[in-house]
Amino acid sequence: MASRHRPTLRRTIALIGMMGAGKSAIGRQLARRLRAPFVDADKEIELAAGCSIPEIFAEHGEAHFRDGERRVIARLLEGRPCILATGGGAYMNEETRALLKERAVTVWLKADFDTLWKRVSKRGHRPLLKTDDPQGTLRRLMSEREPVYAEADVTVDSGEQTKEAMAAKVLDALSDAALPEGPIEDERAS
Repeated sequence: MASRHRPTLRRTIALIGMMGAGKSAIGRQLARRLRAPFVDADKEIELAAGCSIPEIFAEHGEAHFRDGERRVIARLLEGRPCILATGGGAYMNEETRALLKERAVTVWLKADFDTLWKRVSKRGHRPLLKTDDPQGTLRRLMSEREPVYAEADVTVDSGEQTKEAMAAKVLDALSDAALPEGPIEDERAS
């Protein structure tokens, strides 16, 4: 029987993409596979603010939320390497994007409109979709964000697959990517 090896995380893997792309669910699976910490930036923002993201949006607006999001992600990137699930708009902030490019390997979990809508319409907690036309808003956000998301180090299509299959797909994409400083070190190479 072949001996099992354990890869180790050398750099943070930051998952980016639209709401509903599966960043948190797939991130947890990646963390399990790599035996690495998983951090959800949105949860960390809520802890820092002492209230929920919808409450931050309602009381202070999106600009205030984005400023706090930038600060929290900067702090998280100072810590030990982890699997980091970012909020859908985090990568749109130029400073946050620069920090992520410098200190992490970014993975865009790309999904089509139908997949995203199916996922986000099940829950009503998305502040940006609290509009008269949530489908139109989602389409507009995709149109605005996808060219920026395309700057990620790696792109993985996040379709109708299990989170386990998606985590495997992300690991394969990371292994196949020609990254100057890859995030994963195979202990067999040590």
